[in-house]
Amino acid sequence: MRLGSRSPNEFIQQLNQKNEVIQNLFRTNMTDLTKMIDVKVMMGDSTITEQKTFDPKLVTDYFQKINLNLKDWSLQEVSITNNEDLRRIFTKFEIMEGNYLISGHISLQFHVLLYYKPIQRVLDCQKELSDIVDLTKNNKQEISDNSDQFVLNKLKEMEYKDFDHQKLFEIFYENDEFREKVYAEIEKDAGINFQELSEKKTKLFNELDSLLIETYQTTSVLIDDNRLITGEEGCLCTIDLEFVKNRNKEGLFDPRKMSDSVKENILKRLNKFEKIINS
Repeated sequence: MRLGSRSPNEFIQQLNQKNEVIQNLFRTNMTDLTKMIDVKVMMGDSTITEQKTFDPKLVTDYFQKINLNLKDWSLQEVSITNNEDLRRIFTKFEIMEGNYLISGHISLQFHVLLYYKPIQRVLDCQKELSDIVDLTKNNKQEISDNSDQFVLNKLKEMEYKDFDHQKLFEIFYENDEFREKVYAEIEKDAGINFQELSEKKTKLFNELDSLLIETYQTTSVLIDDNRLITGEEGCLCTIDLEFVKNRNKEGLFDPRKMSDSVKENILKRLNKFEKIINS
């Protein structure tokens, strides 16, 4: 049974009221922890602008603090999903009271936006990459446009001039080692080391990746499991109460059969959880 669900039972209504207090406290704290600040970032077109973000570590620390104070509860470590632009910080916890299982789940879901650091090195890397792309494109196009003549000339230089042209091209296209040797000679004559340029381009792309910064977007709106699954931004705080029989969990049970001592202990657990959320 998810607390907050409608019920005519007086005890469940009492739990629902406590659950509402807990959710409101949690939402208030998440609002404080996800306050936006302005940071300077660089766009892909080199434009420098301001972007709003928050610090997810504050949320992670808050969740870890909650777990530390949930003594006697079975806890799941605070985790962070890392699915490209959508992330979630969450933890889960549970405890038995008599034959009833109290379980909780708190979570924050947010989006990640990537920008470059507003530094000169980003522009330098982009310029170097542009130069490499232009250089390799122009030279490869020149070699491509004149490929037949390049190959013929190179074959003649390599003393294959007395062979029948058809036979030469058969050897050229069937012998990988020979073909690579000929292309290496052509590239050498062109004054361009394409492999070296390719390696340099890879290094520049890796350096640009290292110059990326993440910004984070979310809201303090309370969402449910369905909205969490569909990727909506927001925070979640749910508490479930289930009856356990022969290790099977039953969400539908008759609260009138609960003993007064179990009811009292469940309320004590929620009261303590409220204090932990608000500490």
